[in-house]
Amino acid sequence: MSESPFADVAEQARAAPKAPVPQAARGPEIPEAGYVVEEIADGVFWVSEGMYQMMFVVTDEGVIAIDAPPTLGHHILRAIRGVTSRSITHVVYSHQHSDHVGAISVYPAEVPRYAHRITAERLALLRDPNRPLPTHVFDDTLTIDAGDHSLQLDYKGPNHAEGNIFIFAPTQRVLMLVDVIFPGWVPFSNLAVSANVPGFVNAHDQALEYPFEKLVGGHVTRPGTPGDVRMQIEYMNDLRSTTEAALSSVDLKKILAPVDAANVWAVFKAYLDAVAAQAADEVVPRWVERLGGADVFTLPNAWAMAEALRLDYGRMGPFGIAP
Repeated sequence: MSESPFADVAEQARAAPKAPVPQAARGPEIPEAGYVVEEIADGVFWVSEGMYQMMFVVTDEGVIAIDAPPTLGHHILRAIRGVTSRSITHVVYSHQHSDHVGAISVYPAEVPRYAHRITAERLALLRDPNRPLPTHVFDDTLTIDAGDHSLQLDYKGPNHAEGNIFIFAPTQRVLMLVDVIFPGWVPFSNLAVSANVPGFVNAHDQALEYPFEKLVGGHVTRPGTPGDVRMQIEYMNDLRSTTEAALSSVDLKKILAPVDAANVWAVFKAYLDAVAAQAADEVVPRWVERLGGADVFTLPNAWAMAEALRLDYGRMGPFGIAP
């Protein structure tokens, strides 16, 4: 059997990445304590250990805590105590995924917990004691008024996950949107492991509808700005157009020559892998010095984009409508 035409790309994907991390992807140094706290707007604090992020808002009534990644755990309480003696009065779930909210049990049990209805339903099914059920749910929008500060919680449809919400502090012009925008970096693998690629793509324009100055994305090394959202849109537009071209320009005869034609899944995999590999080969050199991880996740992101183009956007390539 001849070697796959994308074997070199697959081998590169398995190898340790060699591209240096661009300056735009670098964040603050993590101190010996294991976490960093920054006041990114009046009373709004960003907390990170260098990979995950959450935020909390200090009001004249207490503290609104949003999310609790297990990688931060009790560091969150230390971070809050380091800037205020006020009690936690509200807790917000961005969505149900445990890597962002799996330590919410560190907050006082009697504090009101807010989430979208879908998130509450998923948590009820999961029955995870570390993710106690929300006490306040909403469908479209909900405003938390807490003395001199407020938070606007909005649901605009599925993106990274069903129930994943936009969290906006209008006075401080801070937006929190988790697992969609990755400031200084390309999106996480398979377009943030999205079950809804069009929703994920649309969430970028939805984010820019807010008049924010700082963004908390839930991941990577630093807070973001509207410029980071526009940069990620540019990357995804490039990925989409390049992948769409690859859907019809890959050499099917060469790709399928070593594949058993009776094995339908092997045929599909060979085709989609080749499309993703061709797109990644073109996209990575354009982005590797602009966004962190372009050499790491562009290949799986191209694969996810190819499937979205075929199934959601109707760009079928050679597996289209038969005459």
